[in-house]
Amino acid sequence: MAKTETIFAPSQKPLTLALLVLPQSSILEVASTLDPLRSANRHLGSEAFRWRVVSPDGAPVPLTCGIELPSNGPLGFARGADALIVIAGFQQWQGASPPLIRDLSRMAPGFAAMGGIDAGAWVLARAGLLNGYRATVHWEDLEDIAAAHPQIDVLPDRFVIDRNRFTAGGAAPAADLMLHLIHARHGPALALQVAASFITTARDGAEPQIAAPQLGRRLDARVAAAVARMEASLDAPEPTPVIAAALSLSPRRLEQLFRANLALTPAAYALTLRLAAARRMLTDTRHPLSEIALRTGFSSPSTLSRAFRAQFGQAPSSLRR
Repeated sequence: MAKTETIFAPSQKPLTLALLVLPQSSILEVASTLDPLRSANRHLGSEAFRWRVVSPDGAPVPLTCGIELPSNGPLGFARGADALIVIAGFQQWQGASPPLIRDLSRMAPGFAAMGGIDAGAWVLARAGLLNGYRATVHWEDLEDIAAAHPQIDVLPDRFVIDRNRFTAGGAAPAADLMLHLIHARHGPALALQVAASFITTARDGAEPQIAAPQLGRRLDARVAAAVARMEASLDAPEPTPVIAAALSLSPRRLEQLFRANLALTPAAYALTLRLAAARRMLTDTRHPLSEIALRTGFSSPSTLSRAFRAQFGQAPSSLRR
């Protein structure tokens, strides 16, 4: 297709995608990207979507679940595709070497569009391919990528399409993005058929990745709203009375609701959220312990270390090693 055309437009022409899958990606993200397209082909009875999988060195890609994903070859095998999608997860900086980043930047003009799933946005950003674009990444990385790449307009959306760039925050948003692509090219009826095949529904890209209404399907709406406040203020935790007042509840009533829905007090649940965030930063980033403590609402690294050891049975330094 012409490099000035958008892939998100009505078309009966076959669309060829190349997926660059980095080591330690999630198998669910690969499947969420490819299986909706496979299902669309099945319902259409033709190859409206074609794809090939490439890896940094052409070898099979080790995924987080321990399975190796076969590859059609190295990045050069992506040439000729209409769009390139980068799928990355944990430790993307190790899988995306400087030579790979340079190759991505050099090859970019050859594609009509480029996209990133989960940490794939990091890889595109490091290649300078999201400068001046709106984009998203997994919600755990939103703050980091915005600080590291101020030229990008980072949004907390499920997926973002901006001209010839598209990004999705993770596996479920990747499926939403593919359903949107199917809808754009072949109409709502086919997108509905594909969604029905997986017993799911498409969600709008502008929806936040984490939202109280989403949690509210399983939790009391007031608990869901409190959890959303906690997740939005990990670096400056709000006391239970402040959260309760914001929800027009008494602290005692909020505690009763939390115990009934989550079997924890509000303070205990907020602590688990902060420690989980700290644990992720220890394993998935290179931030010093002092910064991790600051960003998860602990007064000092030693305070974080004591809480971390009580929760996980090991010191942060031990986990990082």
